[in-house]
Amino acid sequence: MSTSVKETFRKTVRETDHEAVNETVDGPAKRPAPAPPAPAALAAKVRTLGPTMTRSMQRVAEAVAGDPAGCAALTVTGLAERTGTSEATVVRTSRLLGYPGYRDLRLALAALAAQQEAGGAPAVTADIAVDDSLIDVVAKLAQEEQQCLADTADGLDVSQLEAAVAALCGARRIDVYGNGASHLVGQDLAQKLLRIGLIAQAHSDPHLAVTNAVQLRTGDVAVAITHSGRTTDVIEPLRVAFDNGATTIAVTGRPDGEVAAYADHILTTSTARESELRPAAMSSRTSQLLVVDCLFIGVAQRTYETAAPALSASYEALAHRHQP
Repeated sequence: MSTSVKETFRKTVRETDHEAVNETVDGPAKRPAPAPPAPAALAAKVRTLGPTMTRSMQRVAEAVAGDPAGCAALTVTGLAERTGTSEATVVRTSRLLGYPGYRDLRLALAALAAQQEAGGAPAVTADIAVDDSLIDVVAKLAQEEQQCLADTADGLDVSQLEAAVAALCGARRIDVYGNGASHLVGQDLAQKLLRIGLIAQAHSDPHLAVTNAVQLRTGDVAVAITHSGRTTDVIEPLRVAFDNGATTIAVTGRPDGEVAAYADHILTTSTARESELRPAAMSSRTSQLLVVDCLFIGVAQRTYETAAPALSASYEALAHRHQP
């Protein structure tokens, strides 16, 4: 860590200790039980939640993502002035990102700046332009995909993942709901689980999804895949499954979305920034597939005695179709 970054970090600690007494914007800061996100997870949350924030909160989020070292050196008043917002907006943004208050965000920004100075990945990557060459497109997409995967891994709650894997292992039946690109991910999960002997099916038709959800009971599992967390056609069958006693799992980029109300276990995904040429449906699929693979491998590990023979049998049954 360079001298300048060390000095910024020490200055941040001194000033934020003082701000802890005076940070009364928006009322007294409530300290949640979970620990604040690690610096790497902070960058992921800024990228994931930024598009859903108000415009004033977006300016604060974009500032801290684009210049963590510079923002770490600013007081709450200084950051409000820099972004053309209010102190209340800065504090609200800090809390939305998972921090009890602005002083905690400043400490994370200082740590993030130190990581980036040591050679970490950039906080924000460039958008793809209409006139980019294919070489540039390949490079930018590769960088975005790598960042999506890293962000999802950093932000994934392993205890929630373990609970979801345990539920799938003991499931009598598994239903998976998703629309559009999320349905493709759901199909991938269902097909993987079928190959190791579990009864799983993916639904894209909302009427059929609800009809099947009505039949679920305790001991069954329903998985909803929705990047936005508010896709009605996905939430409705999950709600029916939840009400009927099935264990429910949500794979979503918005853990605070409506889908969370009916999910026993929430697996959070990250996404690259949206652009005109790359909407959320494209950028979210990479992180969803990572979570699906984690679920599958976790289940296969815990059911290895039955999963391995089932996987081998399915491979042998299809082997003749791959002969030259």
